[in-house]
Order: sequence, then C-alpha cells, then structure tokens
Amino acid sequence: MFWFFSWLRRPAAEPLEEMHTPAAIQARLAEATRHSYLGDFVLGALDGVVTTFAVVAGVTGAELSSAVVLVLGLANLLADGFSMAAGNYLSTKAEQQLIQRMRKLEEHHIRHVPDGEREEIRQIFAKKGFQGELLERIVEVITSNKQVWIDTMLTDEWGLPLETPHPWKAAGVTFLAFVLVGAVPLVPYAVSLHSPAGTLFAASLAMTGLAFAIIGAIKGYVLHRPLWAAAVETLLLGALAAALAYAVGAALHGLVPAAV
Repeated sequence: MFWFFSWLRRPAAEPLEEMHTPAAIQARLAEATRHSYLGDFVLGALDGVVTTFAVVAGVTGAELSSAVVLVLGLANLLADGFSMAAGNYLSTKAEQQLIQRMRKLEEHHIRHVPDGEREEIRQIFAKKGFQGELLERIVEVITSNKQVWIDTMLTDEWGLPLETPHPWKAAGVTFLAFVLVGAVPLVPYAVSLHSPAGTLFAASLAMTGLAFAIIGAIKGYVLHRPLWAAAVETLLLGALAAALAYAVGAALHGLVPAAV
C-alpha cells in the first residue's frame, strides 16, 4: 500500500511566480473549464464497493451460504452499476439540455430586446464594482460579440457552466468504476467459494478495507486534502455501512429458511 501513496503524493507546489506567468495562467484557466472524469470514477468506485460489501455483510449476518453471497453480490453489482451510470447519464444530459435551452432563450432576448439585455450586462458588472465610463466600455465590448454576450449571461445571470461532461463518457466511467472496484468484496467468494464462510468474509473485509483506503486517498488527492485523513474518513464510513448491513442481516436471520 505504501507504493500507492508514494505514487499518489502530490508534487511540490510551484513557486508563485511560475504559477502566474501568462502561459501558466492561460493553461490553468483552460483546464478549469474542462470536466474531470476522475470525480465520476471516485463516485462510482465508492458507491460500488459500499453497496456490494453491504450485500456481503448483510448475507453473512443472516448466516446464508457463500453461494448466496456471490449470486446476490453479482446481481447487485451489475444492476446498481447500470442504475448509477444511467442516473449520471440522465443528469448530465439534462444539464446539457438546460444550457442549450437557456442559450437559445438568451439569443432570442438579444434579438428582440437588445437594450434590455444590455442593461442586464450593465447591472451585472455594476455589482462587481465597475462604474462610469469604464462600466459603459465593458458593456460595449461584451455586447459587441454575440457569443461572448450570451456566454456572459449564462454564467453571470444563470450561474451555468459553459462546458459539461459528455453524458456517455460520464456514464461509462461511472459504470466501469462501480463494477471494477465494486467487485473487490466478491473476489474471495469467486476464487474459493467452498472455503469456510468466516475465512471468506475475513478476506473480503480486508480487501474491501484496502479498497476504501485507496479510494479515500484518491478523493483526498482530488480535493487537496491530506491523503491519510481522506483514507481514514472513507474507511470509517464504509465500516459503518457494512456494520449496519450486517446488523440488519443478523436481525432478520430467523426469517430465512435454514436450507438457504
């Protein structure tokens, strides 16, 4: 595990002067508008390993057979993975459609009530502290370019991003992460189904804990948080989810036929 955290360690921060050269600023601003699919991967991976291990813990708590663990785990893995990917696809698609609709709406307003739209630009930048001749110059420059005008209305009036992730890519990354990482708790059962149930559960618990820690570290890297703190936080949340599932399974043990 040490090699993973070493590989994930962020490079030393660049000197402030180097971060604020014209080229560095241009690259940073361009990068800020691009969607990072790493977030979709982390979300899918975390949800996958939580829900799959919850199935493992619940079935184990109910003292059902290892075959039941594998069957229910795989069914959950594929069904929930598809559901989450579909949800991500639909939400991303809806956001794209909203932006397109608002872009057409602003274009319609600019065509039919340009003076009113100029006044909106004026008031937007007046709230930013501009006034007088400088404010009028800003309004003139922005409204002289229709694309810039519409983009400004989208971001400053409606608070919408100008770029969104590709729905199919977001869905694909989510599903892939869900299935790949979510399968971790099932590996011991798939490899050695007929081993003692306690042994299989212990192996699943250890592998899942490692997966939680790694996902947490990646999340910490993305959010620029201490890797160990993010790893521990994610591990504790995963342990809580597993404990709840195990407790439910144990509580309902009496309802399950002994032959299962």
